[in-house]
Parts: sequence; structure tokens; C-alpha cells
Amino acid sequence: MNKTGYFTHPDCRRHEMGAGHPECPERLDAIDDRLLASGLMDALDRREAPLASTGDIELAHDKLHVAAMRGLGEELAEEISAGGQSYARIDPDTAMNVHSWNAVLRASGAVLGAVDAVMAGELENAFCAVRPPGHHACHDRAMGFCIFNNIAIGAKYALARHGLQRVAIVDFDVHHGNGTEDIASGDERILMVSFFQHPFYPYSGTHPTATNMVNLPVPAYTRGMAIRELIDDAWMPRLEAFKPEMIFISAGFDAHREDDLGQLGLVEQDYAWITMRIKDIAARHAKGRIISSLEGGYNLSALGRSVETHVRVLAGV
Repeated sequence: MNKTGYFTHPDCRRHEMGAGHPECPERLDAIDDRLLASGLMDALDRREAPLASTGDIELAHDKLHVAAMRGLGEELAEEISAGGQSYARIDPDTAMNVHSWNAVLRASGAVLGAVDAVMAGELENAFCAVRPPGHHACHDRAMGFCIFNNIAIGAKYALARHGLQRVAIVDFDVHHGNGTEDIASGDERILMVSFFQHPFYPYSGTHPTATNMVNLPVPAYTRGMAIRELIDDAWMPRLEAFKPEMIFISAGFDAHREDDLGQLGLVEQDYAWITMRIKDIAARHAKGRIISSLEGGYNLSALGRSVETHVRVLAGV
């Protein structure tokens, strides 16, 4: 049996952006509940996400952006202690509360902790049940529910701190991972492959910014079998040729047909198939090393079922 890590932290539940916001703490409850009810949690190596250092976050982000987000967290703490407002608005979709700074450090820290554990041989792969998500966070800007780019930070960390030469990023969220592309574009040590609904937020990705980007924009209502064909035709040859030494997954589950924030038609078995294809590449080239981190997925039932399916394949149970 594979040894699969499960990284999370209670701080990730304390971040919230207001009543009715789809990127809510209940997302992590839905995942935990499903993994516990299915018995899958018993097969996982549960670990507490550490706090990322700002130095490691700055491998992917501009120092001024990191300082600005930290400053917002400190201002909120001062305002709360004085009985003031409870949110700092970053864009129309994204806000911080007094707990968000610790949550973002845990979310990025989970990925970094997973990299360390996998590189040490303690785990073969890992899933990080964290929030806020990250793949819209650009080098110098937070947006789209995302503050820091957890997966991009992890990829840069694996290269800088562990001496890897080639890492791949797989993004199967319904939205284009524009932040990850912004950070990784032109870095030939990183190959990023993705599919996403288009036209759709953030209205980018149709013209790859560099040769290390493999973007597959698909129209609304595309179903799983069509996605599988595109992956086999476009992702797999590039991943095989690249021979990544570690694979990172921006694991968004909002392309599920029950998720109202997107209009794609994937189901659980499509996520199982995609995960198996990634595992095949990792087994051949990366000693099985995969780090997956939660991005989107807002229908709580579909999210729980999809994560269970994804993690079950990672764990080989």
C-alpha cells in the first residue's frame, strides 16, 4: 500500500469571507466527513500543516505583496481588538478576516511540509486539505479567493530547497490557474498542464504565455470523456517527455457536473481516471512523488465524494 499523507490544520477553517460566500469553512468539513464515513481516513497518515515562512513564500511571490497581506492581517487584529470591522476586502470576491493570515501560512505550509515528508521518504504522496486556495494568486497580487499560490510556492520550494531539476504542475480546476501561470511562465524547470472552462473567469489562458504551459480551454458543458481524450493527446506526451521528478496537483473539483460555479460535466470517475494517469507518470519518472492541494469545489456533497475518489487513488486503496 502507498503511504499517503493528509495535511490540514484548524486554522484553515477560521478564515472566512462573509456569510454566503462559496469558499467557506464547511468545504473542509465536507471532505473530513466523507473521508471518515468512508473509512479512507484510517488509511492516511494525518499530519498537522506547519506555518510557512515568509522567506519560502517569497520564492513565488513579490516581497511587497507578502508584506501587504501580512499588514492587512495585523491591521485586522488591531481593529478587532478595538471593536472595529471584521473584513479587509481585496477584490470583489476575496477578503481577509482576523484569522486569514494564519490560514494562508498553514495552507502554504501544508504543501511545503508535504514536500519535505515526500522528499524524506516518509510518504509517497500527499493531499493537502487547506484553504484559502491558491491558483489565482499571482506573483504580486491576490485575487479570486486566493491570497498566496500554495502549489506554485511548493514547486519553487522543491526546486530551490531540495535541488530538484524538473517539476510538473497539473491543474484540473474549472477555472484557469492564471496565478500559477504568472509565476511559472518561462521557468523551464516547471511544466504546467491544465484544462479549464472558457470563456470563463479569469478570462485568460487561451494563448499560453510560454512554451512550458500546456493549456486546454474547453467550452461549457464539456463532459468527462472529451476531457480524457484531450489529456491523452496533449498532456501525456509532454509529461512523458519532460520526466518530472515531482508532480504537484492544483486539485479543484468545481468542474464536477453538480457544481454551480462552473458548467463542465465531470464526475467522480473522471477524477479517478485523471489521478491514475498522473500516478502513472509519477511512478515512471518521479518515484511516485505527488503533492496535491485543494483548490475549488463548492457543491459540498460533490466535493466530498470527488476528494474521496482522488485520495483513494493516491493511497491505492
